[in-house]
Amino acid sequence: MYTLQTYEKKGSLQLIKTIKKRNFATQFMSQTEQEFKNIIAHCKEYGFVFPSSEIYDGLSAVYDYGQTGVALKNNLKSYWWKSMVQLHENVVGIDSSIFMHPKTWKASGHIDGFNDPMIDNKDSKKRYRADVLIEEFIGKIEAKINKEVTKAAKRFGDTFDKEQFLATNPRALDNQKKIADINARMKAGLDGDLALLKTLIEDLEIACPVSGSKNWTDVKQFNLMYSTQMNATSGEGDDALYLRPETAQGIFVNYLNVQKTGRMKIPFGIAQIGKAFRNEIVARQFIIRMKEFEQMELQFFVRPGTEMEVFNYWKKNRLDWHKNLGINPEKYRYHDHVKLAHYANAAVDIEYKYPFGFKEVEGIHSRTDFDLKAHQEHSGKKLQYFDPELNESYVPYVVETSIGVDRLFLLVMSEALQQETLESGDSRVVLRLNPAIAPYKLAVLPLLKKDGLPEKAREIYNDLKFDFECYYEEKDAIGKRYRRQDAIGTPYCITIDHDSLEDNQVTIRDRDTMEQKRVPISALSTLLHEKTDMSGLLKRLG
Repeated sequence: MYTLQTYEKKGSLQLIKTIKKRNFATQFMSQTEQEFKNIIAHCKEYGFVFPSSEIYDGLSAVYDYGQTGVALKNNLKSYWWKSMVQLHENVVGIDSSIFMHPKTWKASGHIDGFNDPMIDNKDSKKRYRADVLIEEFIGKIEAKINKEVTKAAKRFGDTFDKEQFLATNPRALDNQKKIADINARMKAGLDGDLALLKTLIEDLEIACPVSGSKNWTDVKQFNLMYSTQMNATSGEGDDALYLRPETAQGIFVNYLNVQKTGRMKIPFGIAQIGKAFRNEIVARQFIIRMKEFEQMELQFFVRPGTEMEVFNYWKKNRLDWHKNLGINPEKYRYHDHVKLAHYANAAVDIEYKYPFGFKEVEGIHSRTDFDLKAHQEHSGKKLQYFDPELNESYVPYVVETSIGVDRLFLLVMSEALQQETLESGDSRVVLRLNPAIAPYKLAVLPLLKKDGLPEKAREIYNDLKFDFECYYEEKDAIGKRYRRQDAIGTPYCITIDHDSLEDNQVTIRDRDTMEQKRVPISALSTLLHEKTDMSGLLKRLG
């Protein structure tokens, strides 16, 4: 596995900065920091994620997906797309363009209101999101509450009642009150008076993570959109052109096209996977916050007055979807928004406990009729739906689910990457991915590079490659090859030995149990379909 010293020798400056960012001031790393560092190093060493333009020392907050990474990413996108579009007869998909008419972003509110509250530390010269600094402070208080809960649970055993403890314990109540007060003050600041955010940061004595200094500038709003031009000559046309900061607006401007051509009836949804771009000047934590990222979004159009019922349906549905991958359910939680976006009347995040703490991976929002009404007003085109049951026309309400592909990717890597000590005393690094999303479903490995074994292995490989993502390898001892496949998450290895030439059987090895058994070559396809096909994963969703 690559070490920090390896990267320093190779000159991967951006990756070094990412690894060092949270622990440069101390000689020792906590267990969670070490875990995060290991994930980043593993992603590089085994071809999952590379720093972009690395030969030129990288580009801040931009990453490339390598050969195994893009395969895993595509499988995650396929799992989402099939679960949304294929399993719901009232959901269809589109692929809208990155470039959109500039009036789109005026109507959506992005030109006037797509800002983050930024604050600079005068000593370190580092810039931060003011709300994130405050939320991280709240996270420390929540950690204190959880510590008290853990201690009490150990003390009282099976008789412990968590809800009663939180409602009666003085320290827990005091900390919960602190959180409520901080959230109220933060909401007041985010609603318009940015000076309140700076005052809150100062009152909480929040220090710069880099310098430890509490010498802060005033809080200012920073627009996150990238402007560009489409015409060959600068200055042609009056309106600025933007790279889209979200994929949702491409769905809204196509709402009427899809509804009419697809003869869709309310309620119905439009799904999309696509790139978005945000000028994130505070980019950290690897691929959690990037300037170019990918979203998977569903906009679900409903009758006004039914949106909260639909909101609660998707809130549960989406969490069940995550857990279906085999992720530890205790690492998930809901987080209700303190401040609602200008378009929403309800919003909740699904958060996952990464090695560096809980972070949003998916948002569910009730967007009301804000978007369609805004586009109707700015375009002059009616974006209404005639409801035959009510015999009237109206602008539909929208419930949105939006998940970051890159955040989901890091979630899966964080959950799957494990280092095990074996009974023999040896250790192995294994990526316990669900077989349906693993980059490769099987590796075909001839025991030796002679005696006709490679030819037989190639025959098996060429037969299976039409149905499965296969990996072929001859180099090194079989044990080393097994370890490499464990590290990239390949669930099954097929070994061809001398007996295979006589009995037409191979040894199949299970990644998780390391169990090996002989299987007829003729039975491989059926067996692998049963073990790795995504349909089994989808059927569990119901």
